[in-house]
Amino acid sequence: MTKTNRSRRNFLKKTAATSALGATIPYFSWTEKAFANQSKNDRPNIGCIGVGSMGTGDAHGHNDFGNIVAVCDVEKVHLDKAKNDPRIGKEKADAYEDYRKILERKDIDVVSIVTTDHWHVKIAVEALQAGKHVFCQKPLTLTLEENQLIRNACKKYPNLIFTVGTQQRSEKDRFLRAVNMVQKGLLGKIHTVTCSIGGGDVANQNFVKTTAPESLNWDMWLGQAPKVEYIKERSHYQFRWWYEYSGGKFTDWGAHHIDIATWALGEDKEGSGPVEIDGTDAKHPVPYAHGYATSDVRYNTAHDYLVKCKYASGVTVNVTSGGNKEVDSDNPRAVGNGILFEGDKGRIFVSRGKIAGLPIEENWDKDAFTDEDIKRLYKGKQHEGHKSNFFRCIREGGLPMSDVFTHVQAMSTCHLSAIAARLNRVIKWDPKAEKIVGDEEAAKFFAREQRKGYEINRV
Repeated sequence: MTKTNRSRRNFLKKTAATSALGATIPYFSWTEKAFANQSKNDRPNIGCIGVGSMGTGDAHGHNDFGNIVAVCDVEKVHLDKAKNDPRIGKEKADAYEDYRKILERKDIDVVSIVTTDHWHVKIAVEALQAGKHVFCQKPLTLTLEENQLIRNACKKYPNLIFTVGTQQRSEKDRFLRAVNMVQKGLLGKIHTVTCSIGGGDVANQNFVKTTAPESLNWDMWLGQAPKVEYIKERSHYQFRWWYEYSGGKFTDWGAHHIDIATWALGEDKEGSGPVEIDGTDAKHPVPYAHGYATSDVRYNTAHDYLVKCKYASGVTVNVTSGGNKEVDSDNPRAVGNGILFEGDKGRIFVSRGKIAGLPIEENWDKDAFTDEDIKRLYKGKQHEGHKSNFFRCIREGGLPMSDVFTHVQAMSTCHLSAIAARLNRVIKWDPKAEKIVGDEEAAKFFAREQRKGYEINRV
């Protein structure tokens, strides 16, 4: 046996011994040197599925913790670039068009999934079935049904670590501080949270149907989505402006800000969630009929909206396209990108650029945001970046900072917001039964038909 294989076998033994305990493993201090400083032969092997712009960035981050031995993309331009990237393939990684080639390999321990949204759950479920630890970019799911499918899969394979790429959860001085302040009751009883997530693209023009470039496997790119003619503006970054592949900004930025809001409110447990979602104040760039766009040559996700999500606790979470005015405006639509928490004692605004408000200016949490608080928020682990936390959990066990179970609760609110907006009406949700009630038409959006040959495995 070679030294490389012995080292890797030792890694796998350690991983199996700890992760076999799943979420019940006792937390303990990090006593071993970080993966980044270890011999390349004592680090996990990684396969990167989806290496476009975001996939490249994630792969660069994973490279600090493991050996990238394979890359995959249905776009050959992306694939060739990743294979030759000195921080990814280093001209040594195997390159595949079909992600299943990566999942078949017994020498790969971890997969990174950074495809378009509508591919996430199918690949993730199959990766778990293949015994791989999974890092998957947000938003994890496309439909309410997919929330259940991926949660069930993670419950079936508790020994495998699954992290979602919601990196805001690791931002200590802003988002963690805001969550801690809300959970400690320093703002009093929270009555309103406004998640300003931006509006979608409009592009006031009809797009041209044409032939897909030879470098792109268009049929596989479409996957479970309906088969349609190629339009350049459907693919790559612009996929997020089509409900066929995404939820628009509801799931794009909603996966970040709504996640932080539901976490802070304690509405991130299975069985929790809004009970009424008002989508009457929403506009789309094309006419709609019964929740579906009447044009197939224009972007179709909502671009201007204020969706009101009411919870049984009395809290209202506003989901809005927002604006650029002062954060203390009484108009939710005026709030700039970020999250505004309002309680009966005070309010704060938090974004990727700042955390503000009188409670911050007066340092209300000076004795209530300790290292122990941070450790509590980090599920018993030390504070670090979300990728570092992912690889730490692979070695030590325990739930990662950005876990599937809380993420799908936030995604329920994202998807319900999109459904209410598409139908332009109020819908009711039973969070314990996880179903839309009293509205047969809305209930049909719980799931969607998957194209034959691209169905998601049920586990």
